[in-house]
Amino acid sequence: MSKKKKYVADENRYEKMNYRRTGNSGLLLPEISLGLWHNFGKEDNFKNARNLLKCAFDHGITHFDMANNYGPPPGSSEKNLGKILKNDFRSYRDELVISTKAGYGMWPGPYGDLGSKKFLVASLDQSLQRMGLEYVDIFYHHRPDTDTPLEETMGTLDLMVRQGKALYVGISNYQPEEAEKAFKILKDLGTPCLLHQPNYNLLNRWVEDGLLDLLEKSKIGAICFSPLAQGMLTDKYLHGLPKDSRAVKDSPFLNTSQVLEMLPKIKGLNEIARNRSQTLAQMAISWILKDPRITSVLIGASKTEQIIDSVKAIENTSFTEKELQLINEICEL
Repeated sequence: MSKKKKYVADENRYEKMNYRRTGNSGLLLPEISLGLWHNFGKEDNFKNARNLLKCAFDHGITHFDMANNYGPPPGSSEKNLGKILKNDFRSYRDELVISTKAGYGMWPGPYGDLGSKKFLVASLDQSLQRMGLEYVDIFYHHRPDTDTPLEETMGTLDLMVRQGKALYVGISNYQPEEAEKAFKILKDLGTPCLLHQPNYNLLNRWVEDGLLDLLEKSKIGAICFSPLAQGMLTDKYLHGLPKDSRAVKDSPFLNTSQVLEMLPKIKGLNEIARNRSQTLAQMAISWILKDPRITSVLIGASKTEQIIDSVKAIENTSFTEKELQLINEICEL
């Protein structure tokens, strides 16, 4: 019986990636991070998940982003990540940044959702157990909770750091007004907010309406999810809708009508990307990284080729004024 070959990371991995300082902290994050929202759950191919994480790390992606509810079913992505960390990345733990979140429904009853201390403490304890970790590097509140005092939610993030269960804390999906309040509470408690994680891409620009300016003023990092707009900003839909695509299956996050409505914009943006000698996906990532207020871009992947393609985006993050003008015209801004 042959012994399983031990994973040894590419010794040149750090030469393949650029790293940016996160806000006013000492932490550097890769310009591209890997999100485990899809393709790492119980229903997904475990061998493929392992290969995705190895490929990412071999290309200098040191940050793996999780949430308690990633799967399906919820919690299964963290459990699979834990197995992979134990089997393949045990000796690399101190070279990795592992983040997770809590804020969406995880178990029945009044204590399994939103932003109470009761929920957040229990959720992080469960996440650590699933991943087999003593601490996470970053713990986020995943979404605002208007029914819980912000002081309670932010106070719990501070508590998690003081208890050694997280090194840093962040928030996700907060609008500028609530984000500013959260930042002040955390700063006053002595555990400054490290990162805000918003949805941001060429087709979804809401963060430009005050949030990015706030993050710059507050010296807080930004890490953006859905940079490819659930696959719309790739070549997947340029020639029709593949039968196995998320849009055809009418995912909660993407449907056929959305793609068809955006198709003229997608084709126009693809033409600009071609003229830049980039794929549409590469340009979409490069366009976000052109802004120095952005710390990192969170990509998802189902194939190692997608990770390799995305990493090439860091090679050209400069845009001419004409390119930016054309992009804005296509996006009708």
